[in-house]
Amino acid sequence: MGYIFSARGSPGRRSWGISYPTDLIPRRSTTTGHPYISADTAMNNSAVWAALRLRADLMSTLPIDGFRKVNIDGESIQLEAGLTPFMNSPGFMEWRYSSQIELDRSGNSIGVILEKNSQGGFPTAIQLYPSSSCSLQYKSGKLAKYRIDGNLYNPEDIWHEKQFTVSGLDLGLSPVAHAAWVLGQYVSIQQFATDWFIGGATPRARLRNTAKKLNQTEALKVKESWRASRAADEPFVHGNDWEYELIQAQQASSDWMEAQNYSYVDLARFFGVPADLIDAAVSGQSVTYANITQRNLQFLIMHLGPAITRRELAFSQLLPKPRFIKFNTDALLRMDPLTRAQMIRTQIESRTLAPSEARLLDNRTDFTQSQIEEFDKLGLNKKGSTEATSLAPLDPSGEIAAASGPSASQSGEGG
Repeated sequence: MGYIFSARGSPGRRSWGISYPTDLIPRRSTTTGHPYISADTAMNNSAVWAALRLRADLMSTLPIDGFRKVNIDGESIQLEAGLTPFMNSPGFMEWRYSSQIELDRSGNSIGVILEKNSQGGFPTAIQLYPSSSCSLQYKSGKLAKYRIDGNLYNPEDIWHEKQFTVSGLDLGLSPVAHAAWVLGQYVSIQQFATDWFIGGATPRARLRNTAKKLNQTEALKVKESWRASRAADEPFVHGNDWEYELIQAQQASSDWMEAQNYSYVDLARFFGVPADLIDAAVSGQSVTYANITQRNLQFLIMHLGPAITRRELAFSQLLPKPRFIKFNTDALLRMDPLTRAQMIRTQIESRTLAPSEARLLDNRTDFTQSQIEEFDKLGLNKKGSTEATSLAPLDPSGEIAAASGPSASQSGEGG
Protein backbone atom coordinates (compact mmCIF):
# COMPACT_ATOMS: atom_id res chain seq x y z
CA MET A 1 0.00 0.00 0.00
CA GLY A 2 1.44 3.40 -0.97
CA TYR A 3 1.11 6.76 0.72
CA ILE A 4 -1.56 9.18 -0.37
CA PHE A 5 0.99 11.65 -1.70
CA SER A 6 2.76 11.73 -5.05
CA ALA A 7 6.33 13.02 -5.45
CA ARG A 8 7.40 15.11 -8.44
CA GLY A 9 10.63 16.83 -9.46
CA SER A 10 14.32 16.11 -9.02
CA PRO A 11 15.71 14.21 -6.00
CA GLY A 12 16.93 17.49 -4.46
CA ARG A 13 13.64 19.27 -4.92
CA ARG A 14 10.38 17.36 -4.65
CA SER A 15 6.76 18.39 -4.48
CA TRP A 16 4.22 16.42 -2.49
CA GLY A 17 0.57 16.87 -3.40
CA ILE A 18 -2.58 15.90 -1.53
CA SER A 19 -3.98 13.36 -3.98
CA TYR A 20 -5.21 9.80 -3.80
CA PRO A 21 -3.05 6.69 -4.26
CA THR A 22 -3.56 4.43 -7.25
CA ASP A 23 -3.28 1.32 -5.09
CA LEU A 24 -6.07 2.48 -2.72
CA ILE A 25 -8.73 3.86 -5.04
CA PRO A 26 -10.75 1.58 -7.34
CA ARG A 27 -10.98 3.08 -10.82
CA ARG A 28 -13.73 2.41 -13.32
CA SER A 29 -12.89 -0.24 -15.87
CA THR A 30 -14.72 -2.33 -18.43
CA THR A 31 -14.04 -5.54 -16.55
CA THR A 32 -14.70 -4.66 -12.92
CA GLY A 33 -16.90 -1.57 -13.28
CA HIS A 34 -15.38 -0.01 -10.16
CA PRO A 35 -16.09 3.74 -9.95
CA TYR A 36 -13.46 6.38 -9.23
CA ILE A 37 -13.79 7.86 -5.73
CA SER A 38 -12.71 11.36 -4.71
CA ALA A 39 -13.34 13.59 -1.71
CA ASP A 40 -16.21 15.23 -3.59
CA THR A 41 -17.87 12.08 -4.94
CA ALA A 42 -17.60 10.48 -1.49
CA MET A 43 -20.03 13.12 -0.22
CA ASN A 44 -22.73 11.51 -2.39
CA ASN A 45 -22.79 8.66 0.10
CA SER A 46 -25.35 9.42 2.81
CA ALA A 47 -23.26 7.69 5.50
CA VAL A 48 -20.21 9.82 4.67
CA TRP A 49 -22.31 12.99 4.59
CA ALA A 50 -24.00 12.14 7.91
CA ALA A 51 -20.70 11.34 9.66
CA LEU A 52 -18.95 14.49 8.43
CA ARG A 53 -21.99 16.64 9.16
CA LEU A 54 -22.36 15.28 12.70
CA ARG A 55 -18.73 15.86 13.64
CA ALA A 56 -18.53 19.31 12.02
CA ASP A 57 -21.86 20.44 13.50
CA LEU A 58 -20.82 19.52 17.03
CA MET A 59 -17.22 20.75 16.81
CA SER A 60 -18.17 24.09 15.26
CA THR A 61 -20.95 24.94 17.72
CA LEU A 62 -19.22 24.06 20.99
CA PRO A 63 -18.63 27.29 22.95
CA ILE A 64 -15.01 28.45 23.17
CA ASP A 65 -13.58 30.06 26.31
CA GLY A 66 -10.26 31.87 26.61
CA PHE A 67 -7.99 31.49 29.64
CA ARG A 68 -4.60 32.53 30.96
CA LYS A 69 -2.57 31.35 33.94
CA VAL A 70 -1.17 33.74 36.55
CA ASN A 71 0.88 33.15 39.69
CA ILE A 72 -0.73 34.44 42.90
CA ASP A 73 1.06 33.78 46.18
CA GLY A 74 3.14 31.10 44.52
CA GLU A 75 0.14 29.24 43.11
CA SER A 76 -0.81 28.97 39.43
CA ILE A 77 -4.39 30.11 38.95
CA GLN A 78 -6.41 29.89 35.75
CA LEU A 79 -8.34 33.03 34.91
CA GLU A 80 -10.75 33.75 32.09
CA ALA A 81 -9.43 35.87 29.22
CA GLY A 82 -11.06 37.47 26.22
CA LEU A 83 -10.92 36.15 22.65
CA THR A 84 -9.66 38.00 19.57
CA PRO A 85 -12.07 39.82 17.19
CA PHE A 86 -11.47 37.06 14.62
CA MET A 87 -12.61 34.37 17.06
CA ASN A 88 -15.55 36.50 18.23
CA SER A 89 -16.75 37.25 14.69
CA PRO A 90 -20.01 35.65 13.43
CA GLY A 91 -18.15 33.95 10.59
CA PHE A 92 -15.79 32.06 12.89
CA MET A 93 -18.38 29.34 13.51
CA GLU A 94 -18.70 28.74 9.77
CA TRP A 95 -14.90 28.83 9.48
CA ARG A 96 -14.67 26.11 12.11
CA TYR A 97 -17.29 24.02 10.29
CA SER A 98 -15.51 24.25 6.92
CA SER A 99 -12.10 23.45 8.37
CA GLN A 100 -13.51 20.48 10.31
CA ILE A 101 -15.11 19.04 7.15
CA GLU A 102 -11.78 19.31 5.34
CA LEU A 103 -9.91 17.76 8.27
CA ASP A 104 -12.26 14.77 8.47
CA ARG A 105 -12.36 13.98 4.77
CA SER A 106 -8.77 14.72 3.68
CA GLY A 107 -6.85 14.74 6.96
CA ASN A 108 -5.72 18.34 6.40
CA SER A 109 -7.07 21.86 6.78
CA ILE A 110 -4.93 24.42 4.97
CA GLY A 111 -5.35 28.18 4.65
CA VAL A 112 -3.40 31.33 3.89
CA ILE A 113 -2.78 33.73 6.79
CA LEU A 114 -3.92 37.08 5.44
CA GLU A 115 -3.20 39.21 8.52
CA LYS A 116 -1.14 38.95 11.70
CA ASN A 117 -1.23 40.94 14.89
CA SER A 118 1.55 43.55 14.82
CA GLN A 119 2.48 42.95 18.45
CA GLY A 120 1.83 39.28 19.21
CA GLY A 121 2.36 37.93 15.69
CA PHE A 122 -0.67 35.63 15.93
CA PRO A 123 -3.03 35.23 12.91
CA THR A 124 -6.04 37.54 12.76
CA ALA A 125 -7.46 36.49 9.35
CA ILE A 126 -7.15 33.11 7.57
CA GLN A 127 -8.57 32.14 4.17
CA LEU A 128 -9.19 28.40 3.84
CA TYR A 129 -8.58 26.40 0.65
CA PRO A 130 -9.63 22.89 -0.39
CA SER A 131 -6.87 20.35 0.19
CA SER A 132 -7.06 19.20 -3.43
CA SER A 133 -5.60 22.56 -4.55
CA CYS A 134 -2.61 22.38 -2.17
CA SER A 135 0.81 20.77 -2.45
CA LEU A 136 4.09 20.89 -0.55
CA GLN A 137 7.53 21.51 -2.03
CA TYR A 138 10.69 20.18 -0.41
CA LYS A 139 14.31 21.29 -0.84
CA SER A 140 17.19 19.25 0.55
CA GLY A 141 14.71 17.14 2.49
CA LYS A 142 13.07 20.10 4.24
CA LEU A 143 9.68 21.72 3.68
CA ALA A 144 10.35 24.85 1.60
CA LYS A 145 7.08 26.08 0.11
CA TYR A 146 3.34 25.51 -0.04
CA ARG A 147 1.77 25.70 -3.49
CA ILE A 148 -1.91 26.71 -3.41
CA ASP A 149 -3.79 27.33 -6.66
CA GLY A 150 -0.48 27.85 -8.44
CA ASN A 151 0.86 30.40 -5.92
CA LEU A 152 3.86 29.75 -3.66
CA TYR A 153 3.80 30.58 0.06
CA ASN A 154 6.32 30.29 2.86
CA PRO A 155 5.40 27.82 5.63
CA GLU A 156 5.13 30.64 8.21
CA ASP A 157 2.36 32.22 6.10
CA ILE A 158 0.25 29.04 6.08
CA TRP A 159 -2.31 27.73 8.55
CA HIS A 160 -2.09 23.94 8.50
CA GLU A 161 -3.99 21.57 10.77
CA LYS A 162 -3.67 17.83 10.26
CA GLN A 163 -4.89 14.56 11.71
CA PHE A 164 -4.38 10.84 10.97
CA THR A 165 -0.64 11.43 10.72
CA VAL A 166 2.21 8.96 10.16
CA SER A 167 5.90 9.38 10.85
CA GLY A 168 7.94 11.24 8.25
CA LEU A 169 5.04 12.97 6.50
CA ASP A 170 3.96 16.58 6.89
CA LEU A 171 0.41 15.81 5.75
CA GLY A 172 -2.41 13.84 7.33
CA LEU A 173 -3.88 10.72 5.77
CA SER A 174 -7.22 10.86 4.00
CA PRO A 175 -10.07 8.67 5.35
CA VAL A 176 -11.78 8.94 1.94
CA ALA A 177 -8.77 7.39 0.20
CA HIS A 178 -8.52 4.50 2.64
CA ALA A 179 -12.29 3.94 2.55
CA ALA A 180 -12.33 4.03 -1.25
CA TRP A 181 -12.99 0.31 -1.70
CA VAL A 182 -16.00 0.44 0.61
CA LEU A 183 -17.26 3.57 -1.15
CA GLY A 184 -16.71 1.92 -4.52
CA GLN A 185 -18.77 -1.07 -3.43
CA TYR A 186 -21.60 1.25 -2.35
CA VAL A 187 -21.53 3.12 -5.69
CA SER A 188 -21.65 -0.21 -7.55
CA ILE A 189 -24.70 -1.23 -5.50
CA GLN A 190 -26.35 2.11 -6.24
CA GLN A 191 -25.60 1.78 -9.95
CA PHE A 192 -27.09 -1.71 -9.98
CA ALA A 193 -30.32 -0.42 -8.43
CA THR A 194 -30.47 2.48 -10.87
CA ASP A 195 -30.02 0.20 -13.87
CA TRP A 196 -32.67 -2.15 -12.54
CA PHE A 197 -35.41 0.41 -11.85
CA ILE A 198 -34.61 2.98 -14.54
CA GLY A 199 -32.41 1.50 -17.20
CA GLY A 200 -34.32 -1.74 -17.68
CA ALA A 201 -31.52 -3.98 -16.44
CA THR A 202 -32.51 -7.49 -15.38
CA PRO A 203 -30.76 -10.24 -13.44
CA ARG A 204 -29.88 -13.56 -15.01
CA ALA A 205 -33.02 -15.39 -16.15
CA ARG A 206 -34.24 -18.43 -18.08
CA LEU A 207 -37.03 -18.65 -20.71
CA ARG A 208 -38.35 -22.21 -21.10
CA ASN A 209 -41.12 -23.81 -23.20
CA THR A 210 -43.05 -26.28 -21.07
CA ALA A 211 -45.08 -27.80 -23.93
CA LYS A 212 -42.48 -29.05 -26.38
CA LYS A 213 -38.79 -29.29 -27.10
CA LEU A 214 -37.50 -26.59 -29.44
CA ASN A 215 -34.97 -27.23 -32.15
CA GLN A 216 -32.04 -24.87 -32.69
CA THR A 217 -33.79 -22.73 -35.31
CA GLU A 218 -36.90 -22.21 -33.16
CA ALA A 219 -34.80 -21.41 -30.11
CA LEU A 220 -32.84 -18.75 -32.03
CA LYS A 221 -36.05 -17.11 -33.24
CA VAL A 222 -37.50 -16.97 -29.71
CA LYS A 223 -34.25 -15.59 -28.31
CA GLU A 224 -34.05 -12.84 -30.96
CA SER A 225 -37.70 -11.93 -30.34
CA TRP A 226 -36.98 -11.71 -26.62
CA ARG A 227 -33.93 -9.50 -27.17
CA ALA A 228 -35.84 -7.23 -29.52
CA SER A 229 -38.63 -6.69 -27.01
CA ARG A 230 -36.07 -5.82 -24.30
CA ALA A 231 -34.19 -3.43 -26.58
CA ALA A 232 -37.43 -1.62 -27.47
CA ASP A 233 -38.53 -1.62 -23.84
CA GLU A 234 -41.74 -3.47 -24.78
CA PRO A 235 -43.41 -6.52 -23.22
CA PHE A 236 -42.61 -9.96 -24.58
CA VAL A 237 -45.85 -11.63 -25.74
CA HIS A 238 -46.10 -15.41 -25.37
CA GLY A 239 -48.63 -18.16 -24.63
CA ASN A 240 -49.22 -20.23 -21.52
CA ASP A 241 -46.64 -22.75 -22.69
CA TRP A 242 -43.76 -20.40 -21.86
CA GLU A 243 -42.16 -20.00 -18.44
CA TYR A 244 -39.85 -17.09 -17.46
CA GLU A 245 -37.76 -17.70 -14.34
CA LEU A 246 -35.35 -15.30 -12.60
CA ILE A 247 -32.21 -17.17 -11.57
CA GLN A 248 -31.24 -16.39 -7.95
CA ALA A 249 -32.73 -12.89 -8.27
CA GLN A 250 -34.13 -12.79 -4.76
CA GLN A 251 -30.93 -14.06 -3.16
CA ALA A 252 -28.82 -11.64 -5.21
CA SER A 253 -30.92 -8.65 -4.20
CA SER A 254 -30.69 -9.67 -0.55
CA ASP A 255 -26.91 -9.94 -0.82
CA TRP A 256 -26.78 -6.48 -2.37
CA MET A 257 -28.86 -4.96 0.43
CA GLU A 258 -26.82 -6.68 3.14
CA ALA A 259 -23.59 -5.44 1.56
CA GLN A 260 -25.00 -1.92 1.43
CA ASN A 261 -25.91 -1.98 5.13
CA TYR A 262 -22.48 -3.24 6.14
CA SER A 263 -20.80 -0.61 3.96
CA TYR A 264 -22.55 2.04 6.08
CA VAL A 265 -21.07 0.54 9.26
CA ASP A 266 -17.60 0.32 7.71
CA LEU A 267 -17.74 3.96 6.64
CA ALA A 268 -18.82 5.02 10.13
CA ARG A 269 -15.64 3.42 11.48
CA PHE A 270 -13.46 5.24 8.95
CA PHE A 271 -14.93 8.63 9.88
CA GLY A 272 -14.93 8.14 13.66
CA VAL A 273 -18.67 8.10 14.32
CA PRO A 274 -20.72 5.30 15.95
CA ALA A 275 -22.97 3.74 13.33
CA ASP A 276 -26.12 4.13 15.42
CA LEU A 277 -25.64 7.93 15.56
CA ILE A 278 -26.06 8.14 11.78
CA ASP A 279 -28.88 5.53 11.66
CA ALA A 280 -26.59 2.92 10.15
CA ALA A 281 -26.62 0.22 12.82
CA VAL A 282 -26.85 -3.35 11.55
CA SER A 283 -30.10 -5.16 12.31
CA GLY A 284 -29.81 -7.24 15.46
CA GLN A 285 -27.02 -5.16 16.96
CA SER A 286 -27.91 -2.64 19.65
CA VAL A 287 -26.31 -0.90 22.62
CA THR A 288 -28.54 0.29 25.46
CA TYR A 289 -27.68 3.34 27.56
CA ALA A 290 -29.40 4.47 30.74
CA ASN A 291 -29.94 7.98 29.35
CA ILE A 292 -28.89 10.30 26.58
CA THR A 293 -26.17 11.83 28.75
CA GLN A 294 -24.33 8.51 29.00
CA ARG A 295 -24.56 8.07 25.22
CA ASN A 296 -23.14 11.53 24.56
CA LEU A 297 -20.44 11.02 27.18
CA GLN A 298 -19.27 7.81 25.50
CA PHE A 299 -19.25 9.57 22.13
CA LEU A 300 -17.28 12.49 23.59
CA ILE A 301 -14.65 10.35 25.31
CA MET A 302 -14.08 7.73 22.62
CA HIS A 303 -14.54 9.76 19.43
CA LEU A 304 -14.61 13.55 19.75
CA GLY A 305 -12.30 13.98 22.75
CA PRO A 306 -8.94 13.57 20.94
CA ALA A 307 -10.08 15.74 18.03
CA ILE A 308 -11.20 18.45 20.47
CA THR A 309 -7.82 18.41 22.23
CA ARG A 310 -5.95 18.83 18.94
CA ARG A 311 -8.16 21.74 17.88
CA GLU A 312 -7.75 23.40 21.29
CA LEU A 313 -3.97 23.37 20.80
CA ALA A 314 -4.34 24.71 17.24
CA PHE A 315 -6.80 27.49 18.12
CA SER A 316 -4.61 28.58 21.05
CA GLN A 317 -2.19 29.84 18.38
CA LEU A 318 -4.82 32.44 17.48
CA LEU A 319 -4.44 34.10 20.90
CA PRO A 320 -1.57 36.18 22.32
CA LYS A 321 0.77 34.15 24.50
CA PRO A 322 0.35 32.79 27.12
CA ARG A 323 -3.40 32.68 26.58
CA PHE A 324 -5.09 29.47 25.48
CA ILE A 325 -8.60 28.26 24.67
CA LYS A 326 -10.81 25.41 25.78
CA PHE A 327 -13.93 23.96 24.23
CA ASN A 328 -16.88 23.92 26.61
CA THR A 329 -17.86 20.28 26.18
CA ASP A 330 -20.64 20.62 28.76
CA ALA A 331 -22.78 21.89 25.88
CA LEU A 332 -22.60 18.38 24.38
CA LEU A 333 -23.56 16.68 27.65
CA ARG A 334 -27.01 18.19 27.85
CA MET A 335 -29.18 16.32 30.29
CA ASP A 336 -32.88 15.74 30.63
CA PRO A 337 -34.60 18.05 33.20
CA LEU A 338 -34.80 15.42 35.96
CA THR A 339 -31.15 14.36 35.68
CA ARG A 340 -30.04 17.99 35.55
CA ALA A 341 -32.07 18.87 38.66
CA GLN A 342 -30.58 15.91 40.54
CA MET A 343 -27.05 16.94 39.56
CA ILE A 344 -27.58 20.54 40.69
CA ARG A 345 -29.04 19.42 44.03
CA THR A 346 -26.07 17.10 44.58
CA GLN A 347 -23.66 19.96 43.87
CA ILE A 348 -25.47 22.26 46.30
CA GLU A 349 -25.54 19.65 49.06
CA SER A 350 -21.83 18.89 48.57
CA ARG A 351 -21.07 22.64 48.76
CA THR A 352 -19.55 22.76 45.24
CA LEU A 353 -22.30 25.03 43.92
CA ALA A 354 -24.13 27.87 45.63
CA PRO A 355 -27.93 28.20 45.23
CA SER A 356 -27.44 31.59 43.61
CA GLU A 357 -25.08 30.02 41.04
CA ALA A 358 -27.61 27.27 40.37
CA ARG A 359 -30.29 29.88 39.64
CA LEU A 360 -27.95 31.62 37.21
CA LEU A 361 -27.76 28.38 35.22
CA ASP A 362 -31.46 28.88 34.47
CA ASN A 363 -31.02 32.61 33.86
CA ARG A 364 -32.73 33.47 37.16
CA THR A 365 -31.76 36.14 39.69
CA ASP A 366 -31.16 35.63 43.41
CA PHE A 367 -34.13 34.95 45.70
CA THR A 368 -35.98 38.08 46.74
CA GLN A 369 -37.15 38.65 50.31
CA SER A 370 -40.76 38.06 49.27
CA GLN A 371 -39.82 34.70 47.75
CA ILE A 372 -38.02 33.65 50.93
CA GLU A 373 -41.07 34.65 53.01
CA GLU A 374 -43.28 32.64 50.65
CA PHE A 375 -41.15 29.54 51.29
CA ASP A 376 -41.60 30.20 55.03
CA LYS A 377 -45.39 30.42 54.68
CA LEU A 378 -45.46 27.12 52.79
CA GLY A 379 -43.37 25.44 55.47
CA LEU A 380 -40.49 24.71 53.12
CA ASN A 381 -37.89 26.45 55.31
CA LYS A 382 -38.69 24.70 58.59
CA LYS A 383 -35.89 24.53 61.08
CA GLY A 384 -34.11 21.17 60.90
CA SER A 385 -35.78 20.08 57.65
CA THR A 386 -33.80 18.56 54.80
CA GLU A 387 -34.35 21.60 52.63
CA ALA A 388 -33.17 24.02 55.30
CA THR A 389 -30.13 21.90 56.11
CA SER A 390 -29.11 21.39 52.47
CA LEU A 391 -29.36 25.09 51.69
CA ALA A 392 -27.87 26.40 54.93
CA PRO A 393 -24.39 27.97 54.73
CA LEU A 394 -21.35 26.76 56.59
CA ASP A 395 -20.22 28.83 59.60
CA PRO A 396 -16.50 29.57 60.08
CA SER A 397 -16.06 26.53 62.34
CA GLY A 398 -17.24 24.23 59.56
CA GLU A 399 -20.59 23.35 61.15
CA ILE A 400 -23.88 23.77 59.31
CA ALA A 401 -25.64 26.92 60.46
CA ALA A 402 -29.41 27.00 60.98
CA ALA A 403 -31.42 28.36 58.10
CA SER A 404 -33.39 30.77 60.29
CA GLY A 405 -34.26 31.50 63.93
CA PRO A 406 -32.16 31.03 67.09
CA SER A 407 -30.03 27.98 67.62
CA ALA A 408 -31.19 25.07 69.77
CA SER A 409 -28.80 25.97 72.56
CA GLN A 410 -29.98 29.57 72.61
CA SER A 411 -33.66 28.68 72.66
CA GLY A 412 -33.21 26.32 75.61
CA GLU A 413 -31.27 28.68 77.88
CA GLY A 414 -32.19 31.77 79.90
CA GLY A 415 -35.51 33.03 80.99
